[in-house]
Amino acid sequence: MGLDSTPHLSTLRALLIVTTVIGLLAGCEPKDRRPGTWLSGAVETAPITDWSFVNDQMEVFIETRPWYGVPFSVTTVIAEIEGKVFVPSIYEQPADFPGSKYWNSVIADNPQIRLKVGGRLYEMTAGPATNPAESALGLSALAAKYDFWRSVQNGESDIAFVIIRLTPRPGS
Repeated sequence: MGLDSTPHLSTLRALLIVTTVIGLLAGCEPKDRRPGTWLSGAVETAPITDWSFVNDQMEVFIETRPWYGVPFSVTTVIAEIEGKVFVPSIYEQPADFPGSKYWNSVIADNPQIRLKVGGRLYEMTAGPATNPAESALGLSALAAKYDFWRSVQNGESDIAFVIIRLTPRPGS
């Protein structure tokens, strides 16, 4: 008489389903180049007038809202200048926004995002810099903070990128 493995497979399937559901409900923050889902933290409800505190953080998380309802989040760098907040998006080859980045295509469809700085979440909108002057301002802010972006600004790198501006949502 052999062992019947069917109950064991059913148990493993159930465990896998439960683990997946818990993971989706609990969220999974991004890490380095690995994307995540929901971001955890307290949502800041007070209006922010001075965003310079983002310059104290080397990396932040951005949570986008795809059409299918499960957030998609990424790790990125950030900089503030003249009260404006910018993040970059690097492409494999030159392209117009949204280019080949999934999170940029989500932003193009739904610009409402959450920005996580430290343990706080901020309700924002995101979109490409509106003109070459704003893009240059964003690059300047990043170059003042990060050596890599300074080399880009100085023409020492030929990477393809776009500058994305983050703006607080009305009422946030």
